Amino acid sequence: MKTVNIRPATKEDIPQLLDLMYQYIVDFYKCPRPIEDDLKGLIIHLLDHPYEGIQFVAEEEPNKLVGFATLYFTFNTLEVKRMALLYDLFVRPDTRGQKVGENLFQTCLSYIRDNNYSHMLWETAHDNVTAQSLYDKMGAQKAAWLNYEIK
Repeated sequence: MKTVNIRPATKEDIPQLLDLMYQYIVDFYKCPRPIEDDLKGLIIHLLDHPYEGIQFVAEEEPNKLVGFATLYFTFNTLEVKRMALLYDLFVRPDTRGQKVGENLFQTCLSYIRDNNYSHMLWETAHDNVTAQSLYDKMGAQKAAWLNYEIK
């Protein structure tokens, strides 16, 4: 097993992070391919505005990104604190099974705890049993709240 370092994304990571995000969006979720300037703009926005969110990357030696996680920040009125939404957690298929996803998740969890956030919230598809297994293993509990959406 190769050494994997989890760290905040930097501007130098943008080309590889774009590739990972396309794998996540297009290959994994089967969504339309975003315009590159738009996706790059999102990455740069988070880098320039860390109060709104942060991306962590999993870097395999030497300088090869194999996964990423994205946290977006908002507020929890009930606890009068900031909270985090774990929106993305992705590991390249050829790197899965090496605890990279666990390490990315743990890094996000440590971040919210170290920064006194009320909690971290996320969702996953009902049929994504691999992700559900990871979250159960990490000690997460299914939320009591129902999610709704509208477009």
